[in-house]
Amino acid sequence: MTPKKFKDIVWKYYREHGRHELPWRKTTDAYRILVSEVMLQQTQVERVIPYYARFLKKFPTVRALAASPLSQVLIEWQGLGYNRRAKMLHEAAKAVVGLHNGTFPASAAELEELPGIGPYTAGAITAFAHNQDGLFIETNIRTAITHHFFNTESDNRNQSTIIYDSALFKIDDREIMKVLEKVFPKGQAREWYAALMDYGTYLKRSGVRINAKAKGYAKQSTFKGSAREARGAILRALVTGPKKASELVQLLGTDRKEQLNAQITALTNDGLVRRSRAGVVLAD
Repeated sequence: MTPKKFKDIVWKYYREHGRHELPWRKTTDAYRILVSEVMLQQTQVERVIPYYARFLKKFPTVRALAASPLSQVLIEWQGLGYNRRAKMLHEAAKAVVGLHNGTFPASAAELEELPGIGPYTAGAITAFAHNQDGLFIETNIRTAITHHFFNTESDNRNQSTIIYDSALFKIDDREIMKVLEKVFPKGQAREWYAALMDYGTYLKRSGVRINAKAKGYAKQSTFKGSAREARGAILRALVTGPKKASELVQLLGTDRKEQLNAQITALTNDGLVRRSRAGVVLAD
């Protein structure tokens, strides 16, 4: 696979099947892009779309989000899971308002200084909001690159081809970044990353499951019986008001009381809930 052939494949797929209608593809507002990127972490696009619209109706600007109590943010987040994402988003909004007067930094390095924003999210904001050239990886990008450049079955040993052997080692993201640099079309970051993500999504839906070859890949754990399920049950119960800890630990049956109790403590430590005279409540 040559860089040119790879780009031709990705662009062709995007022209014919790209998800151009996605609401976050129709904006260059850094706040709205941040909201979409945080919601899309470990959540499918189809599930995110209605939550994205409702969240922005409730918190239309970064200042509106920053001025709202965390409890309101958590209420709007219910159903998306991984509630620490909501807290991170809220803290990032407060930092943008408090440190940058409500204007998002334009560089990835400055964005990474905001609470909870890592290299991927910072890169996505600079690409989609400002069309800035830069390299970053997420699961669909990793799938597309790994499938075409680390697949020994399609390795023809041509000198013009980028060649790696995935059978011998777990692929480091630094190796994937080297390929990304070779295929990156300068000046087209916004469209390129949208196209690359859409193409990677298509590959996965077509049965390609090779992210496990990459060192940067982490398989999502089973939800049933997990700490995530316990945390979600607690937060949903608190949406309607304070609850005694003795009530909360019974939410998933007596055999999971110990797990629920541990997650009340974990949620408290994470700043998502607090204990009050009335019982356990959502954090302010």
